[in-house]
Amino acid sequence: MYAAPDSRPRADTTTAIKLSGVVKHFGSLVAVDGLDLEVPTGTCFGLLGPNGAGKSTTMRMLTGQTIADAGSLSVLGHELPRESKLARARMGVCPQESNLDIDLSVRAVLEVFARLYRVAADDRDRAVAAALALAGLGERAEDRAAKLSGGMQRRLLIARALIHDPELVLLDEPTVGLDPQVRQELWSLIVALRERGATVLMSTHYIEEAERLTDHVAIMSKGRVVAEGSPRELIAHYAGVESHDVLGSPQELEALRGRALADGLATRASGPALTYLHAETADGSLPTGRRRAATLEDVFVHLTGEYVE
Repeated sequence: MYAAPDSRPRADTTTAIKLSGVVKHFGSLVAVDGLDLEVPTGTCFGLLGPNGAGKSTTMRMLTGQTIADAGSLSVLGHELPRESKLARARMGVCPQESNLDIDLSVRAVLEVFARLYRVAADDRDRAVAAALALAGLGERAEDRAAKLSGGMQRRLLIARALIHDPELVLLDEPTVGLDPQVRQELWSLIVALRERGATVLMSTHYIEEAERLTDHVAIMSKGRVVAEGSPRELIAHYAGVESHDVLGSPQELEALRGRALADGLATRASGPALTYLHAETADGSLPTGRRRAATLEDVFVHLTGEYVE
């Protein structure tokens, strides 16, 4: 895609986003509670957390739609909210809820945003063609957006966010509500963004999405980051190499959980099972069950208490 001009050179080229002590209240609800976060340039960074963890509120503060009550935020070297417009000019945003003008054609949607982002007239056709190609929508360019499937509309939202070749792309729950096949198609698009060298900040509550796509993950719960690292690092630290699932009745599992706690063994709820973490270190005294490789889901549930269906 064409190269968009910078609004201003940034002094720190290693950090795309920095939040320090950020707090946001909605009445008595504390949506974000002293959030510290740094997103390195050129990475795909995931905000992983259950619904209500503060992910979308964080995204809205980064785009200037919501103002923090306390703390400091900077995006691409611009202080927010004072320089929100300068930051927005250099980022692309794909919101959680679709706000497409569905009466326009796919091409027209992209052309409107090319003008809004002040893409030079000589570059607009090339920028639109590149966005269509990246999103795989070239054959649907003249169709009204209303005729696209949900997955295609999601791809159009991402293409729209990329029309000005932004340095930073914010994806707020980019595959929410989509079926698994369409979700994997969008994963390919996000991988293409990484390969282009863009910095990507993606919020999600899909564990597999974070584990497959991100270089670095911050797990959020109740408005705070409770753990941070690469998926591999988080699994190794909090879950180990192997996990051990034991089926049983609620009463049996509660008794097992109590014994595990007394023995200093880490466990997590797993629907109708109890999962022992770091099972490879156990001395062979674990109840009869099934051994498997530890996953990021083990970490997520252990830290947030939220079971993933």
